[in-house]
Amino acid sequence: MNATRRSLLLSAAALPFAARAQAPGHPLLAAPWEEVLRQARGKPCFYNAWAGDDRTNAFIEWTAGRLRALHGVDLRHVRLRDTAEAVTRVVAEKAAGRNEAGTVDLIWINGPNFLAMKEQGLLFGPVLDRLPNARFIDREGKPATMTDFTVPVDGLAVPWRLGKVVFIHDAQRLPNPPMTMAALPDWARANPGRTTHPNVRNFMGATFLKQALLELSPDPAALLRPATDEALRPAADLLWAWYDRLRPRLWRGGRAFPESGPAQRALMTDGEIDLYIAFNPAEAVVAIAGGTLPPTARAYVLSSGTIANCSFNAIPYNAANVAAAMVAADFLLGAEAQAHALDPRVLGAPTALDVGVLRAVDRAKFEAIPSSPAMPTGVALGRDLPEPHPSWMTRLTTEWERRYGR
Repeated sequence: MNATRRSLLLSAAALPFAARAQAPGHPLLAAPWEEVLRQARGKPCFYNAWAGDDRTNAFIEWTAGRLRALHGVDLRHVRLRDTAEAVTRVVAEKAAGRNEAGTVDLIWINGPNFLAMKEQGLLFGPVLDRLPNARFIDREGKPATMTDFTVPVDGLAVPWRLGKVVFIHDAQRLPNPPMTMAALPDWARANPGRTTHPNVRNFMGATFLKQALLELSPDPAALLRPATDEALRPAADLLWAWYDRLRPRLWRGGRAFPESGPAQRALMTDGEIDLYIAFNPAEAVVAIAGGTLPPTARAYVLSSGTIANCSFNAIPYNAANVAAAMVAADFLLGAEAQAHALDPRVLGAPTALDVGVLRAVDRAKFEAIPSSPAMPTGVALGRDLPEPHPSWMTRLTTEWERRYGR
């Protein structure tokens, strides 16, 4: 996130307390679903979503087609390089008094961006339990569907896909990859230039640091609370000492970084690296199916577990097309879209649903998805680690830029 975007995002803190009210009295929050569908028909929904992955873009295009066919909703993908672009637009509209007819109808949001919008009353809702498909969410088995980076969602965002950190390697070229973040510098010293991570300004690069922080921190429980100088110092000292050992042995000597997760994949395709981080257990399966990684590519989880979280969709408080946004969010949570996203030939994104409580016809959609030896399942997926509080990501990213971003 650049300085301009950060200042706009943080300027939300200056909004008056009255701005913190959500939309509990909005008529659509009490209307029958048939009325929501009626008001949505023929309307656009401006879906602000990160556009850094071709497969996700194609999935959103597929979603647009299905929404048009089923409900007459015109989903328009507003392609973002950074979610903060949409957040700062809503902040600016609030500051200008544009409390209706906003330009953002639905936003794919996580972490610090969600926290900022929630705290400043910039989200519509609570909306989750007004959606018909919300009753199928696996709230107990997948608690990340109810919290975002330790912050309770409180019905202000709708889960749509799960993520979990994995590492990708070619089992033929690298049969014994490092199994801990602590071991990574020694592996990199023996294999200089053969791994990297995305720029830390990208969420995947920040996740790389958070994964290391969770393993190295002397008090992992402190990471679940807002970062303080007292808690940050010992954890950060260990992290930067570890990173200083690793960085010179990264691809290009740690002087340049790929801009995104998909850019790492391209480096492995070209034979430049042997190991990279991803946020999708099906990363290797999808890449093999698409011909961008060899059949021997595999995903694996570190021995102590890896970060797991959930992607959410949220409706800004001043959205112009609330009904269309509600219908789009509900469709993305439904069995058809969830099964399509889970298919490794599409995204391979784990579902937020409890498949066991679905109707037989909907369960069949999941049962028809092919399995693959390249995708870890069950015990091989290891332990889920919670995301640190969003403030840790903000502090770490700022400090990384100060130390290494020049």
